[in-house]
Amino acid sequence: MADNSVTETSLPQSTDAATAPPEEPKPSYVKLAMRNMVRKGGKSLFHFSLTVVALLGLLVGLSYLTR
Repeated sequence: MADNSVTETSLPQSTDAATAPPEEPKPSYVKLAMRNMVRKGGKSLFHFSLTVVALLGLLVGLSYLTR
């Protein structure tokens, strides 16, 4: 005869949140970029100013062509 009794299965033990080390959230890309900019100071400022000059030149050039 088949045994149709319900057997109890043990559930996996959940880890207590107090014993697990707190996970730090991954820093955002903005925070990483700012940290990198501070670390590489002069090079980042040069690239930033070069980008600003190029963007202004592009906008002035486009406005001249479309006047």
